Amino acid sequence: METDTMDTVKDLLGRWTKKVGEATKKAEDLAGNTWQHLRTSPSFAEAAMGRIAQGTKVLAEGGYEKIFRQTFETVAEEQLLDSFACYLSTSAGPVMGILYVSTAKLAYCSDSPLSYKNGSQTEWSYYKVIVPLHQLKAVNPSTSRINPSEKYIQVISIDGHEFWFMGFLNYDGAVKYLQDALQLHSFLSV
Repeated sequence: METDTMDTVKDLLGRWTKKVGEATKKAEDLAGNTWQHLRTSPSFAEAAMGRIAQGTKVLAEGGYEKIFRQTFETVAEEQLLDSFACYLSTSAGPVMGILYVSTAKLAYCSDSPLSYKNGSQTEWSYYKVIVPLHQLKAVNPSTSRINPSEKYIQVISIDGHEFWFMGFLNYDGAVKYLQDALQLHSFLSV
């Protein structure tokens, strides 16, 4: 009987140790992703303030689902699966925003409007990217060979447009949702 108790204790300690290890790994990944997210911006302070402003907006407007539906055209049966804070790589540099994954599309919107010239006028607009899932060709996660903490996701549409996302707070979750969306649509269209 004493041997059974010892085996049970050993088993419980083994499972507990494994859980602590998994939690530690998740915490390390989150800390590394947060650090990389803040470093991706041209201004560390601006990135930190941007995340605070985004969190405030999400609370004030009733959550990511509501913001998604207000920002993009959706159909009633479309469901938001998840959203990810990240940057979109542009010719002008990285643009901080949110990447949304729904049952119908991938959609990105910058946190703040960007300025552009229209003749002699300066105008402002949010930077948006929309890729319907039926036009999604590939989702390619990659890591910098020089700096492994720099992680990217390349999204390619069937018409050859490429979008590079980086600086994710939840890189592994984003990769999973994007690849699942691609696989689900590929499966449904066969």
